Amino acid sequence: METRSVGILLFDDVEVLDFAGPFEVLSIAGFKDREDVKPFKVETVSETGKSISARNGLQVVPDYSFDTAPYFDILIVPGGPGARLTELHNNKLINWIKEQDKRTEMTTSVCTGALLLAQAGLLDGKKATTHWASYDLFADLFKKVEVVREVKFVDECRIVTSGGISAGIVMAFHLVERLVGIEEKWMTAKRMEYDLPEDK
Repeated sequence: METRSVGILLFDDVEVLDFAGPFEVLSIAGFKDREDVKPFKVETVSETGKSISARNGLQVVPDYSFDTAPYFDILIVPGGPGARLTELHNNKLINWIKEQDKRTEMTTSVCTGALLLAQAGLLDGKKATTHWASYDLFADLFKKVEVVREVKFVDECRIVTSGGISAGIVMAFHLVERLVGIEEKWMTAKRMEYDLPEDK
């Protein structure tokens, strides 16, 4: 049994459920036979490490800045207006994602966070998904990515992308199943009183 470090990227105008949903799922997940050991240690990081203003004004203080953050086993890149309008053009953030990806076991995105992974070149030649309202933008901007529509998530082994907002919760349960086991996925859902869909 091992504890994997999970880093969730934050920035201004990030969609709240994009990061809070996966944070909740992975933080609650456990091991069947070891209550004293958690499979995931979930932390947050932003460019400066200072408080960010998420969508609709929620203030969040990250655990790390880019300069102080460790390398994570799993990176989660959420979306929201800040992703597509601002961070897509933030070279420092894009380069940080690239550097993290060199060491991660898995790099994932929620919603329009997929645009940031694509901008970093991590989705070239791969299938990926995003929020339904950004399918066309995604396809227009990144010709080397095969955009998959009408799914909750796309698993390309090391890279997993999910649809918009609440789809990130479904993706997080998928990570629990892949890395811990299907029993723990359903147990975590039960703890959360969350009704999992039967398919993607």
